[in-house]
Amino acid sequence: MTAKKDETKNFENSMERLESIVGDMEGGELSLDLMIKRFEEGQGLIKFCSGKLDEVERKIEKLINKKGEPETEPFGEEAPPAKPTPAAKTQPPAPPIEVADNEEEGLLF
Repeated sequence: MTAKKDETKNFENSMERLESIVGDMEGGELSLDLMIKRFEEGQGLIKFCSGKLDEVERKIEKLINKKGEPETEPFGEEAPPAKPTPAAKTQPPAPPIEVADNEEEGLLF
């Protein structure tokens, strides 16, 4: 078996064990000591599985075809913000909103 298949099998086994722990804990038949042991084991499994999922997410890339050249963009990351246009840079900021003295304080609309 290759390393990738071993990693996949370990992830799948960990998920199955985690599901079993959740089922046991939801069953309500475990002693307090056993509940704590299962909870601690489950926390370790969650950490392992979350790490593997994060690792896979970083590896997944979305292909984008711009100008005939395929490029890659990391999966799950937002696109960079658009650059402001020259017109947007030259516009003055909006004037502050003034509140009349007779309006009640603390009301949000």
